[in-house]
Amino acid sequence: MNSLLIGELAPEQPSFEPTKNKELTDEFRELRAAVEQMGLMKANHAFFLLCLLHILLLDAAAWLTLWAFGTSFVPFVLSAVLLSAVQAQAGWLQHDFGHLSVFGTSRWNHLLHHFVIGHLKGAPASWWNHMHFQHHAKPNCFRKDPDINMHPFFFALGKILSVELGKQKKKYMPYNHQHKYFFLIGPPALLPLYFQWYIFYFVVQRKKWVDLAWMITFYVRIALTYVPLLGVKGLLGLFFVVRFLESNWFVWVTQMNHIPMHIDHDQNRDWVSTQLQATCNVHKSAFNDWFSGHLNFQIEHHLFPTMPRHNYHKVAPLVRSLCAKHGIEYQSKPLLAAFADIVRSLKESGQLWLDAYLHQ
Repeated sequence: MNSLLIGELAPEQPSFEPTKNKELTDEFRELRAAVEQMGLMKANHAFFLLCLLHILLLDAAAWLTLWAFGTSFVPFVLSAVLLSAVQAQAGWLQHDFGHLSVFGTSRWNHLLHHFVIGHLKGAPASWWNHMHFQHHAKPNCFRKDPDINMHPFFFALGKILSVELGKQKKKYMPYNHQHKYFFLIGPPALLPLYFQWYIFYFVVQRKKWVDLAWMITFYVRIALTYVPLLGVKGLLGLFFVVRFLESNWFVWVTQMNHIPMHIDHDQNRDWVSTQLQATCNVHKSAFNDWFSGHLNFQIEHHLFPTMPRHNYHKVAPLVRSLCAKHGIEYQSKPLLAAFADIVRSLKESGQLWLDAYLHQ
């Protein structure tokens, strides 16, 4: 057995789930079995082919706009908007392949994942896997979910962690104003000022040469197609405008389902409860589904991470019933309300930090 020994558990990490809701866990297993029997774990390949084709058509339209109408301000902006849609939608599609939810074999999912995230977006699949799998294992658990690593150096997140930070008299930022500076260092900055540079450090530091090769094909492609139209400086300008627009799109969508929800240290709850307390939904509509890549069904996505996204709405009533039976709130809200809740929750946690910092 020594060959299988990885290490010893840290003292604060129990070898079991002390707050496990056994009845909920057992009923979820039954639901999972029923969902598989209903065929909801099987993908409609035509759906994902259409997703890819519409991305490629938008990509071609962005180039044709500059080729046909020139590089003045209006065609330039229109091309940038089209390319930001390409990048956002490719982000949702690579998410599907990364979750192994399209093909029945891992090999084809991994290959298409490399193509979409590497060639169409210029990012490494290994980096996405490294970050995203941790997020799904322990969503909104401090020091275990990398998606909330902006706490405490940029934001004070969640009621519990914010009060804890205030009591410790820690102040890395003026958190009571974080609902204001979020608009400056959150949506506009994450991709162009951080992800864009960190991904290269990641692949070189970890020697992910296959990922780097796929990323290079992205930059070669955009150079060959856009430098003749815009020149090097023009392409750089277009590139960072697109990253800016994409960053706003990406941050608002990805944070609306998690930031307003429960954020804390890992309490070693059962897996189902951990997912449900950290996620909420946004109402279904044709636009919301497209705009968010069906991640408006975040609850269903976290409970069934390998389910094809076109089936989320089919399983949602079953999940809602399970939550109602066990007295668990199933939150679903309008899109704009979900955006507003991000700012509201930041304002609330910032004020909790300030009160604890000054008076506790």
